[in-house]
Amino acid sequence: MEGKRLKSIFKVITVIVTMLLLIFIVYALKLGIFEDKNILVQYIQQLGIFAPIFFLFLQAIQVVFPVIPGGASCLAGVLAFGAVMGFIYNYIGLVIGSIISFILSRKYGIQLVKKIFKEETLNQYLSYIQTNKFDKIFFLGIFLPGFPDDLLCYIAGVSKMSLRKFIFIILLGKPFALLFYSFFIELF
Repeated sequence: MEGKRLKSIFKVITVIVTMLLLIFIVYALKLGIFEDKNILVQYIQQLGIFAPIFFLFLQAIQVVFPVIPGGASCLAGVLAFGAVMGFIYNYIGLVIGSIISFILSRKYGIQLVKKIFKEETLNQYLSYIQTNKFDKIFFLGIFLPGFPDDLLCYIAGVSKMSLRKFIFIILLGKPFALLFYSFFIELF
């Protein structure tokens, strides 16, 4: 009985968050927030003390619903908060979003993943979960910048990888790619 109730609550929360996200995306598109990093930075900065909370939410959501390029939002975090705080906020938000993505794909399976990502990109990485290479590819994809880590988090959810191992890899690997974004951007 408790499991059914929990599923119902999860479904309601998912619908509410999805509706709020869609409203925000439409609003953000009208403002041009996703088209120009300067507009996004201005928008974040005008939120004052709520800016970090908004940014953490944005980073988590952009992993779960990959409509915003991850590099752009990382860049916005560094520009809005500086290299150190931008790194911290990026890290926390991306870790939360990665874990949510893993859990969603574990719960709803490959059908969910197929609805979110292009089939050709998905197939390229899905073949690895049948081999022992996926854990290594996943680690490298999280560790190095430029890989589709949002996709890899979802694929990890449908693989045999445990949640514990997933979190360990995310916690260990995410900082290196973010350090690249945070401090490389500060130099220019």
